[in-house]
Amino acid sequence: MVPLKYLQAYPATLQDKVRALIAQERLGEHLARRYPARHDVQSDKALYAYVAALKQQHLRNAPGIDKVLYDARLDVLRNALGLHTAVSRVQGGRLKAKKEIRVASLFKAAAPEFLQMIVVHELAHLKEMDHNKAFYQLCTHMLPDYHQLEFDLRVYLTWRELPPTINVNQRE
Repeated sequence: MVPLKYLQAYPATLQDKVRALIAQERLGEHLARRYPARHDVQSDKALYAYVAALKQQHLRNAPGIDKVLYDARLDVLRNALGLHTAVSRVQGGRLKAKKEIRVASLFKAAAPEFLQMIVVHELAHLKEMDHNKAFYQLCTHMLPDYHQLEFDLRVYLTWRELPPTINVNQRE
């Protein structure tokens, strides 16, 4: 039985469907059919503009974001796909907080829907710090199919970690 570390919280029936696709070596094909496109947000500058546009559209009154970038170490060091931080510094006699959003570099080659889901998740942390009901309501307000995209993203991460012998002809 293939361990599905990204899907452990989901019902066994969904996990079994993913395992069946893996056994048939069709998981990559399934994902490519559902998400055929790749986004063109490749630089940190383009990512900042992308995040700023989503923030302006959905969270105008939320605090500003000082820095947005792709981080190659993020998924390895912190076991995270995106990260929202507030760094406080003393400048003169004032305390200034810099808000940053970092997105794992693996999403440079992902479907635009996955990048949007990660950005929406991190933007929601501007209003709600905890992963509570209000947080997920805000996520679905900004992205109505948020939960489906989160599941599909977890399936994508599962596929990326399959041994090279499985779906070798479908890898990016």
